[in-house]
Amino acid sequence: MELEKLKCKLKEQMIEYLNLLDITPEDIKDDEPLFGGSLELDSIDSLELIILLEREYGIKINSTAEGRKVLTDVNTMADYIIEKSKG
Repeated sequence: MELEKLKCKLKEQMIEYLNLLDITPEDIKDDEPLFGGSLELDSIDSLELIILLEREYGIKINSTAEGRKVLTDVNTMADYIIEKSKG
């Protein structure tokens, strides 16, 4: 999947999984921190994002350190999905 299309799809899925009713995909910047930024996501949201990756992309996050690395922003999530899909 093309990187830009994947990022757009990820944003749509994040809005759905996290129930972000007041946010559109255009509101989420690719390099905006998911945690500590304007999205104001918390630890429960991180679990939802891990579930999203597993259900939608078959990717299992195996450690807290891996989760922190992957769930930095939309760019890192998309890069990780592409990396795992090649393997």
